[in-house]
Amino acid sequence: MRRGSGNGIARWLQVLSPFLLPLFPGALPDEIRYSIPEELAKNSMVGNLAKDLGLGVRDLPTRKLRVSAEKEYFTVNPESGDLLVGDRIDREKVCGKQSLCVLEFDIVAEKPLNIFHVAVILQDINDNAPQFKQSEVDLNIGESTRPGKAFPLDPALDLDAGSNSLQKYYLGDNEYFEVTEKESPDGRKYPELILKRFLDREELNFHQLVLTAVDGGDPPRSGTAQIRIQVTDANDNPPLFSQDEYRVTLREDVPPGFSVIQVTATDQDEGINAEITYSFHNVDEQVERFFNLDRQTGEITTKDRLDFETAKSYSLNVEAKDPGDLASHCSIQVEILDENDCVPEVIVTSVFSPLPEDSPLGTVVALIKTRDKDSGENGDVYCNVLGNAQFVLKSSSKNYYKLVTDRTLDREEIPEYNVTIIATDRGKPPLSSNIIITLHVSDVNDNAPVFHQASYLVHVAENNPPGASIAQVSASDPDLGSNGQISYSIIASDLETRALSSYVSVNHDSGVVFAQRAFDHEQLRSFQLTLQARDQGSPSLSANVSMRVLVGDRNDNAPRVLYPALEPDGSALFDMVPRAAEPGYLVTKVVAVDADSGHNAWLSYHVLQASDPGLFSLGLRTGEVRTARALGDRDAARQRLLVAVRDGGQPPLSATATLHLIFADSLQEALPDLSDDPLPSDPQSELQFYLVVALALISVLFFLAVILAIALHLRHSSSSAAWGCFQPGVSSNPATGVLPNYGEGTLPYSYNVCIASQSAKTEFNFLNVTPEVAPQDLLCDNTSWIPDTLGDTEVPFVSDSVSKQAPPNTDWRFSQAQRPGTSGSQNGDETGTWPNNQFDTEMLQAMILASASEAADGSSTLGGGAGTMGLSARYGPQFTLQHVPDYRQNVYIPGSNATLTNAAGKRDGKAPAGGNGNKKKSGKKEKK
Repeated sequence: MRRGSGNGIARWLQVLSPFLLPLFPGALPDEIRYSIPEELAKNSMVGNLAKDLGLGVRDLPTRKLRVSAEKEYFTVNPESGDLLVGDRIDREKVCGKQSLCVLEFDIVAEKPLNIFHVAVILQDINDNAPQFKQSEVDLNIGESTRPGKAFPLDPALDLDAGSNSLQKYYLGDNEYFEVTEKESPDGRKYPELILKRFLDREELNFHQLVLTAVDGGDPPRSGTAQIRIQVTDANDNPPLFSQDEYRVTLREDVPPGFSVIQVTATDQDEGINAEITYSFHNVDEQVERFFNLDRQTGEITTKDRLDFETAKSYSLNVEAKDPGDLASHCSIQVEILDENDCVPEVIVTSVFSPLPEDSPLGTVVALIKTRDKDSGENGDVYCNVLGNAQFVLKSSSKNYYKLVTDRTLDREEIPEYNVTIIATDRGKPPLSSNIIITLHVSDVNDNAPVFHQASYLVHVAENNPPGASIAQVSASDPDLGSNGQISYSIIASDLETRALSSYVSVNHDSGVVFAQRAFDHEQLRSFQLTLQARDQGSPSLSANVSMRVLVGDRNDNAPRVLYPALEPDGSALFDMVPRAAEPGYLVTKVVAVDADSGHNAWLSYHVLQASDPGLFSLGLRTGEVRTARALGDRDAARQRLLVAVRDGGQPPLSATATLHLIFADSLQEALPDLSDDPLPSDPQSELQFYLVVALALISVLFFLAVILAIALHLRHSSSSAAWGCFQPGVSSNPATGVLPNYGEGTLPYSYNVCIASQSAKTEFNFLNVTPEVAPQDLLCDNTSWIPDTLGDTEVPFVSDSVSKQAPPNTDWRFSQAQRPGTSGSQNGDETGTWPNNQFDTEMLQAMILASASEAADGSSTLGGGAGTMGLSARYGPQFTLQHVPDYRQNVYIPGSNATLTNAAGKRDGKAPAGGNGNKKKSGKKEKK
């Protein structure tokens, strides 16, 4: 009775537990519980989850509630936050015969990330009727069977639980049998047929009964089975087991065919009535799946591999029956021991990818859940990250982990991560599994463009075509998309800001630098640019680089001859050479400049045509004209040289200069030779010309003698103004003019001669013309040859006021660094390289003017004495030394061996020796 009452209390607790658990929420802490009946329609409401979680309707779009479970039995309405049924739920399929059926799952909310545990209790409804395994049951009962004998029958199966399960068995009305209910150790109810009185085979050998099984539903459901009883002859001893109950312990990893136990039963009958057969009686389907029973020996073996996670124990009921259908029963309880045979599982519930590369430390990357079906330590799982120091796992709640960043990310270094997460249980030996999570790193503009060169040096030849590309800058940016898209621009230059766009431009996309105009090396040799590369990110980043553009020279300028030059009226100058000039005497020098540079300005001098080719020599690099031999008696007094000046360019450019040379010892001697007639270009033709002239002169010789006599007579008879300039002592300003010993010089240089009619002496004014001499009294009354300007500077030659020539200032002389020359920084020679320099014509003329001033003083090597170079009076005194450039090659004075230097002797104002001394000095200079 106690046992029966205890079983009744247990049954009531099983029935009431689904209704009592919601009243005690503390039983499962930290969970939200709901209770619903099974078989609800899809989208049926379970409860307002958002309200129970304390979330407002406005928060739902942000929090994004969702269910995290292996099977989606439930869903969450994203708008209202209601927990809805995902599909019809059959409690019997989910929980089987368990008295309490609870579905547990997790609710995941984002921003911030939270996990809530929810349990839904499924309440059973009476949707299954009791059913017997066999609709017809055949029994053989001997007529000698005593009343009260019980015959166990197979129970009816009802999948419902609690009060909806099987409750009662009913047997149809009869006088021989009744039915009672028994309960197996596992709680199942099975019927037993009880014999109420002795059977009489002779009276009735066959009985047919109807057994009804009724559940406790409302309304109740039932199932029936037909029991057919055959009355047999007497067999009054049933088989008996050695014990009513057996207990066996099995490991879940035993192989199929493993012997579990062998049961035996004995029968006191003899013969055929003592033969016993064994069979499972009133067992679950799972028992027949996993266990096999030998009908003859009673040995039980495993049929399939056991699984602790599927069932922790089994109850096996064995029946021993003799041929007379007398039977006995025993129970075998098999307990399954857990083994670490389940590998842990890693489930990724959320992945936040792509991840910005500037994400702060501790940013949640993924939410991970672990699961192991084993029990105890075999099911205790821990996780870690394998070989990736950028990420770590942090435990969240229960079996949840958060994968967070532990270091700063750099997409340019690693754009994608394959994070391997390993889950390991604590079994012996431990089992583990892994999962790989692919995380993409999104780009941010954190890299400025970088130029491929620290600076650029570009060479561009002048006269380039406008619009041509001269260079290309290139920068790279490892960022993606617009963050790595680079544009180029010019942000600074040493050119004028307004003029920059007219010189160069840069392509916005390619970085190609274009020349907007043709460059001129002579005007612009180099310029500096600062270019910028800027990406299109937000905010944009930039980098600068400097570019120096060097404009290379081309041979686009022909040489320009500075000396000899033509007069403004087109007349040519002449150079005077002493008749006694020795070989090697410096006659004059061709001075030319070239605006180009380098080899393009490397000048060479060549004689194209000469009146007497063997009389003069021309320096290849210096342009110096020297006597090659002494003047002979048959040589003409007037000589002409046509000199070509070529540069070193490819192809070379050239210019020509014509030198007019007169052999005379004084200016007076040279005056008759001044003529506008051109010099013969050929010595043979010149000789023929002179023969013809000689014949003509013989004819007019008498006429000239008469004229000379008349002239002498007139000189003594009157003071004619036309001849006054040849009388000594008549000049009103004898201080200004040429020294009396002027005729001793080597050669005067480029003269335009005017003779005053009232002068007592033969004087030549270089700088100032005295006002006492009227212009009409000059023999050369045509003043058109006097230049009035030199460049932009007025040069007066006739003054209205009487002024005395001041002695020259010796401080004008050049230092060694300022020594004048034609080009280059070193003295040229016949074979030396021609230096690179540009010349200024006006400045060189100013230098010649300064030389003329000193010649008028007579105290310098540039004076009018021996070894001096006479200068034309066309240069005015207002040109100062500030107009003289630094000509780096010594200027050789025609007719002298002197150079413009600042020697100590010259500073002292001492005049050098005569022509012979100067010639020796010039010879030393030549040897050098």
